Amino acid sequence: MKRKSLVAVAVIAVSLAITTILLVTSRQLAPSEPEAVAPAVRVVEVAPASVRMIVHAQGTVAPRTEADLVPEVSGNVVWISPNLVSGGYFEEGEPLLRIDDRDYRSNLERARAAVNRTTAEDEFARFELERLQEMEARRLISPSDVETGMRAARVAAAALDDARAALEQAERDLSRTEVLAPFTGLVRAEQVDPGQFVSRGAPIARLYAVDYVEIRLPIADRQLAYLDLPPMQRGELDQATAPDVVLSAEFAGTRYQWHGKLARTEAEIDLRSRMVHAVARVNAADNAATDPNYVPPPVGLFVNAEIQGRSTEDIVVLPRSAIRNGNQVLVVDDDSRLRFRTVDIARIYGEDAYIGGGLDHGDLVCISVLQAVVDGMRVEVVTDDGTGAPGVPGS
Repeated sequence: MKRKSLVAVAVIAVSLAITTILLVTSRQLAPSEPEAVAPAVRVVEVAPASVRMIVHAQGTVAPRTEADLVPEVSGNVVWISPNLVSGGYFEEGEPLLRIDDRDYRSNLERARAAVNRTTAEDEFARFELERLQEMEARRLISPSDVETGMRAARVAAAALDDARAALEQAERDLSRTEVLAPFTGLVRAEQVDPGQFVSRGAPIARLYAVDYVEIRLPIADRQLAYLDLPPMQRGELDQATAPDVVLSAEFAGTRYQWHGKLARTEAEIDLRSRMVHAVARVNAADNAATDPNYVPPPVGLFVNAEIQGRSTEDIVVLPRSAIRNGNQVLVVDDDSRLRFRTVDIARIYGEDAYIGGGLDHGDLVCISVLQAVVDGMRVEVVTDDGTGAPGVPGS
């Protein structure tokens, strides 16, 4: 029993000795704070440049000239051009329709006969007046007889003028039995057939010109400030200085572009949308001269328009997401720390912000989205290729 007690005491003594040795020989660890990891951010190097403002709009292609084809005489239709169908193409001055002209030829012959008759009567009346005047000079007749002769001469002259006017009218009516195309264009709709009786002044077809088309583009009044337009412009713009317009649309599975000019702005503001309508014009002849395969924009096509605005100097274009607190950006200084910088925002349009002042050439602007930012926070600058930005410490 005594022996067991001695063994237990020896074990405890050895354990205490080992514990003491470990405590005496162990190294003391000094407390330390963990070093913060700097977040990586993407930056854009500031390089102010001249930027041309772009104003986007949308609209529908419409013909500049559209008119009803209306006959100026009545009669039965004896011939219709094969181009006088919906979608038919015609040239200016091309015959589109003929009306039975037999009655109008008869009217023309009667008018010619009336002119011949009244010409003879006018010549006789003038001859008779001269004879009466000679007899009055010899005191063979009274002055009242001369006055009667003068009246007869004036009546005969008036009858001749009336007959000549009737002849001109008959000639015009005969020429109007052939209806000619007033311009080069296309047929939108027609409602006439051979043998049909058409009345004077009743529309028989709807035509529109293809020399150029127009597009009404609604533009907010604040966007007009970026277009180089005279204030309160009235009428047509000078085509030499009018803003260029690029129209684009997808038609029949192909993407097309057309180039035009801003022709004018309408004089009033739309009461419902509060928009100002600008009218862009696409000239077929100008486009065909530069592109032999030019295809004009179809009427009724919905197109997107890019209007070339005024050119502004010393502008920095940044992503819209880089703007903080309304008018501030984050700039990385020489110590790789973020600093808030107040800037002058010239325009925010789409996903871009146009900065007009507050940044210097070579500044590094943070474009990464950071949830929490503290002024002076250290960051690690990286570029799009994953390397550090040149000239920045720690990169």
